[in-house]
Amino acid sequence: MTETEKETSTKTITKEVDEQSPESIVKEIEQSFSLISKTASSFDNRYITKVFRDLGPLRRKLTKPILVTIINKLYPDSHSNKQYLIEVLDGINSDSGETKMEIDHENNDDIEVDVDEDILIPEVELYVHLLVQVFLLDQNQLEKLNTLNDNIIQLMKLYNKRSLDFIEAKIWFYIARTKELLEDLHTIRTELLNSLRTATLRHDTETTSSIITLLLRNYLLTHDINQASNLVEKTIFPENASNALAARYYYYLARISAIQLDYSTAHEYVIAAIRKAPQTNLANGFIQSATKLSIIIELLTGDIPELKTFKKNEIGNYEPYFYVTKAVKLGDLNLFSKVVNQYEELFKKDDNFTLVLRLRQNVIKTGIRIISLSYSKISLKDICIKLHLDSEESTEYIVSKAIRDGVIEASINHQKGFMQSKELLDIYSTKLPQSEFDQRINFCLQLRNDSVKSMRYPSDNDNKSELNGKSDSKGDEIDLIRAIEDGDLDDFMD
Repeated sequence: MTETEKETSTKTITKEVDEQSPESIVKEIEQSFSLISKTASSFDNRYITKVFRDLGPLRRKLTKPILVTIINKLYPDSHSNKQYLIEVLDGINSDSGETKMEIDHENNDDIEVDVDEDILIPEVELYVHLLVQVFLLDQNQLEKLNTLNDNIIQLMKLYNKRSLDFIEAKIWFYIARTKELLEDLHTIRTELLNSLRTATLRHDTETTSSIITLLLRNYLLTHDINQASNLVEKTIFPENASNALAARYYYYLARISAIQLDYSTAHEYVIAAIRKAPQTNLANGFIQSATKLSIIIELLTGDIPELKTFKKNEIGNYEPYFYVTKAVKLGDLNLFSKVVNQYEELFKKDDNFTLVLRLRQNVIKTGIRIISLSYSKISLKDICIKLHLDSEESTEYIVSKAIRDGVIEASINHQKGFMQSKELLDIYSTKLPQSEFDQRINFCLQLRNDSVKSMRYPSDNDNKSELNGKSDSKGDEIDLIRAIEDGDLDDFMD
């Protein structure tokens, strides 16, 4: 490496270190305060969304001294919120990269801190609590975070401002996440339901949609499917919610519908969740979970996923789901049992194990269909051997059910113990093409309705003003004609 390259690399490293200095991080947080203040004054959510876009990189740079510095700058010494925030941060090991400025703010009681009363607004105050939340979560201080969350809940009840919508939605997410990590899912439901009622009455769109998704996740984690279904029926998810929350909501709806055996509706919901999910690297985990659920639901509906679904290596590993799909496609019950036993822990981790077990019937149906196409006449004993079933009696029951459900066109000779396949019928003589065509028409109509709803129309105020102007001029003409007829033209002119 030449001397010039060394100097350039040294300058670059020095610049990066300088940009990551505690003073620059404090200034970055103060700039967030100014953007939040603009949101509070102008009711423009673009500023707060910019703050949340920078929250991810910012949380990785947060340290205890930086948060203490911000709290000292923001709060006066006599403020009660300052006291419990400092108490929560006490006892947490600080990073080794502390500067003299940070230590002075922490240990010197005689330091003079300028407190700008215009900055200490509810929006900024809750944002500081949010920063402390994410810092404690990253430090795995769950007990302290749980104590802080109780204070934050009481603090949010004191304010009633529409500009707090986005911040409260984010805070509620971390409150629910804390309870989930502590495995204390039942105690938070009352507060979530009360907050949902309050947010709905105040028309806080972001908070309402966030709490609905949090409640659905809470119910699904505790396997309270009936309560989750009741919540969906008795609440209305806001149409103008953010795409990230809408994707999460559709994902939970898909899981609820799949558990309730409504696979066609579940498939529509999971496809909507994948389409609405943010197409960024941060959403890879969600897209991976939704895609795995989509594969299982598609198999349960009787369809086989496309091969390109399993080639998305940049999103995740779908190898277990590929082997499950292969077993269903081949109708190999032995292969299916091996895959389930081998990847049981992974399926349980994805919370798809119960749905995967339901595919056993699909494997059997596929195997029977393949046998009926291959043999015009076959004994039930041979079917039992080929499908690795328990007994001939169970084989007879399964084949009878497949015939009744329309899976195969065949008949059973119970006395001689064999299955006789019928001749293949023309598919156009059945109702299958009609149902497929009807499904496509419904999709096109739904797409057209969604497009119409998303269109923006001009405001009606201009048309109303024009109509009012025309009506006023017409009224003046009528008054003028009456004045001429009555001979009171002079009075009308006055």
